[in-house]
Amino acid sequence: MSRPYRVLFVCLGNICRSPAAEGVMRALVEAEGMAERITVRSAGTAGWHTGKLPDQRMRNAAQNRGYNLCSRARQVNEDELSANDLVLVMDQPNLRDVRSIDREGRHTAKIHLFCDFCTDHEEKEVPDPYYGGEQGFELVLDLLEDGCRGVLAHVRSTLA
Repeated sequence: MSRPYRVLFVCLGNICRSPAAEGVMRALVEAEGMAERITVRSAGTAGWHTGKLPDQRMRNAAQNRGYNLCSRARQVNEDELSANDLVLVMDQPNLRDVRSIDREGRHTAKIHLFCDFCTDHEEKEVPDPYYGGEQGFELVLDLLEDGCRGVLAHVRSTLA
């Protein structure tokens, strides 16, 4: 592959779960020395927060674990689906929304639920921590750390 392998994380507003996944994955990719081979981005199915930094509570929780969340919220579109090799969605409602963007079904094989890559947790979805307390952000990070290790293993095997 002449260009980097592209991974896109998607949640609803692109201010909690998906930018945190982007930050966790980027840290793993950099630690493995694969930053030139794998690019990581995030987006939301809704555009309410376009241009904004991730939620401050998510940034604080991530920073406590050594992750820097500095991306700006943006909305996913069909061009994003085309441009990425793997699209990982945080929950079923957003999975439905992403699939509806892919009207012709050209990208079905690369769209997955994020938790399909978790090995240490049994959750099927990454819950939205926005309306909950601090422990919700910690659970999200636990799931993201687990799943991103699985995503990295998958991408590594794809690139081999």
